[in-house]
Amino acid sequence: MDYDRLPSLTALFFDQASAQGDRPLTFHRQGGRWQSASWRETAQRVRALARGLVALGVQPGDRIALIAENRPEWLIADLAIMTAGGITVPAFATNTSEDHRHILTHSGAKGMIAAGGTIAKRLLPAALQAGDIQFHIAIDPPEKALQMPFRQIGWDEALALSDDDAELDRRLAEQGRRDTCCIIYTSGTGGVPKGVMLSHGSILCNIKGAYRLLLQVGLGQDRFLSFLPLSHSYEHTAGQFLPISIGAEIWYAESIERLVDNMAEARPTIMTAVPRLYEAMHAKILRGLDKAPKLRQRLFWLAYRLGRKAYEEPGSLTLGERVLNLLCDVLVRAKVRRRFGGRLKAFVSGGAALNYEIGVFFLALGVRLLQGYGQTEASPVISANLPARIKIDTVGPIFEGLDARIADDGEILVRGEAVMSGYWRDPEATARTVIDGWLHTGDIGEFDTDGYLKITDRKKDIIVLSGGDNVSPARVEGFLALQPEISQAMVHGDGHPHLVALVVPDADFARDWAVAHHAGGGGTSDDLAVLIEDTAFQKAMAAVIDRVNGNLSAIEKIRRFKLLGEGFTIDNGMLTPSMKIRRHKIREKWNDVIARLYERG
Repeated sequence: MDYDRLPSLTALFFDQASAQGDRPLTFHRQGGRWQSASWRETAQRVRALARGLVALGVQPGDRIALIAENRPEWLIADLAIMTAGGITVPAFATNTSEDHRHILTHSGAKGMIAAGGTIAKRLLPAALQAGDIQFHIAIDPPEKALQMPFRQIGWDEALALSDDDAELDRRLAEQGRRDTCCIIYTSGTGGVPKGVMLSHGSILCNIKGAYRLLLQVGLGQDRFLSFLPLSHSYEHTAGQFLPISIGAEIWYAESIERLVDNMAEARPTIMTAVPRLYEAMHAKILRGLDKAPKLRQRLFWLAYRLGRKAYEEPGSLTLGERVLNLLCDVLVRAKVRRRFGGRLKAFVSGGAALNYEIGVFFLALGVRLLQGYGQTEASPVISANLPARIKIDTVGPIFEGLDARIADDGEILVRGEAVMSGYWRDPEATARTVIDGWLHTGDIGEFDTDGYLKITDRKKDIIVLSGGDNVSPARVEGFLALQPEISQAMVHGDGHPHLVALVVPDADFARDWAVAHHAGGGGTSDDLAVLIEDTAFQKAMAAVIDRVNGNLSAIEKIRRFKLLGEGFTIDNGMLTPSMKIRRHKIREKWNDVIARLYERG
C-alpha cells in the first residue's frame, strides 16, 4: 500500500474493496452466531448511504454526528459521510444528554446517524436543543414514533433514497489529503471537550507509521477485534482504518464483559487496548492462580521468573534455566496464549501510561505487548515499541512521518502531517497548542540512547506540594493499581504538604475477605459500601497502603487515604470512555472527603 500517494481515506477504502471483493470484512454477533459482510457488500452500502446523504442535502464540509456502539453500521456510516464530502463527528455511546448537546451544538451538526435504545433516549432530547439538526437516520427501528422538528429516517430507507452516483463520483474525485474528514472531541479528562479536526492525510500518515511497525510481526490474514469505542481516535485509526489498509477482517466485540469469550471465538491477530484492560486481566489471572493447585502455581511463577529474567537480562539464562524456560513455554505460556485466541501477534497498549510491572508480567508470559503513546491531536499515535526490540518502560521510537523534540522545560513537541488542523471553532486554543507547526503535547519526556521515548508525566497533572516538590500522580497511582487488593485509586496533594488517596478496593478481594473474616460470626456482606466501614477491613487495606509506601520516595508516600464504596465508572462520569480517570470530576464529588483527610493532619 502506497500511503503517500492516496488522496483520501475513501480512496483507500474503495481501492481495497475492489481488490478484496467477496472476502469478509466485518463480523458481528447476532442471534448467537457471528455474521459476516464482505468488502463488496460493505462498499455497496457505503455508496448507498452516501447517495442518501447527498439526497438529504449534505454538502461538502457539513458535519454529521455519528453515535453508536461498535458495529458494522458504524464503519458504513463513517465512510458514507466522508464519501458524501461531509465531516464525521463521532460521539461516545455513553455520553449524557448534556454531552450530546454540547457536541451537536458546538459542531453545528447538520444531521445525525445513531443507534437506538439508551443512545437514542439520551441523544434525541439533546438534538431538540441543537438548532442546526435537519435529519436523523436511525440505525435501529425506534421503540415508538416521536414527533421531532427534523426529518426522521430509518436505516434501510436512507440506503434507498437515491441511485444517482454521478455527484458522488465528482465529490470523491475532488477530495484531497488536507480536507477535514472528522472532528473528534477529546474525552474531557480536564474539562470541556474540544473538537480536534483531523484530515484525510493526517490519518493516512498515522496508519502508514502503524503499518511499518506491524511489518515486524508479519502481516497476512489478519484479524482485529474491535472493542474500544470507535468514537475514540485510537480505535478509529488503529481499529478501523489500519485494518482496512492491510485488507484485514474486523470483528466487533459484544461488550467488555464478553471480551475474553469473544477473543477465544474471534482469535484476533492484532488488538489495541488501554492499560486498564491489562490491569484487569492481570488481577483476574492472579485471582485464578490463588485457587489453582500448588504445582500449577509453582510452574506459573517459574515461567514468570524465567521470562522476566530473559527480558530484563538478555542472554543471562543458564543452560538449565533455558531448558526449564522451554518447558514453561509448553506448560504455561501456551495456555496463556490460548486464552487470547491462540493467534495473537501483538497487543498494542495506548491511551494512558502502562505500569511497568503489568507490562513485564505479560512479556514474561510470552504475550507480545507493545506500549505506544499518542493523543487525539496527532491522529493519534506518536510512537510505539518495535516488536523486534521491546522496551516496555518506554513508548518506543517516533512513528515514521513525524518529527519530535524535547523543549527546554521537558515538554514533548511533535510535528508532521499527522498533527491536527486545529480545534474546531477555537483558534485561541489552537494557537496555544500548535506553535510554528509544533504540537505541544503537554507531556513531559526524554529520549534514551536508542531513540526510544520515555514519558515521565503530564505537565498539567504534576502535583506541586506546598514544599515545592513535584510529584507524578500517575506513578503513585500505578503502584496502587498494581496491588491485587486495589481496583482504582486517585492521589491528591496540590498545595498541600503530603499526598492523600481515594482508594476503591477490588470487589473480588473484598468479597473473599468478607467470607474469610465473617464465617461463623454473623454472615458476610456483598455491599462494598458497608464493608469499607469495617475497622478490620480498613486495617487490612492500610497494610496494603503501607506495602505500597515501602516502594515510594518520601515525598510520594501516601499519608492518609479514604476507601470508597463506589468505583470510578463511565456511567458516573469518573472515567472517560477510554477508561482514564477524570480527575476534576473525582475531586468535585469527593472534595469534602479530601478536605477531611487533610484535617486529620
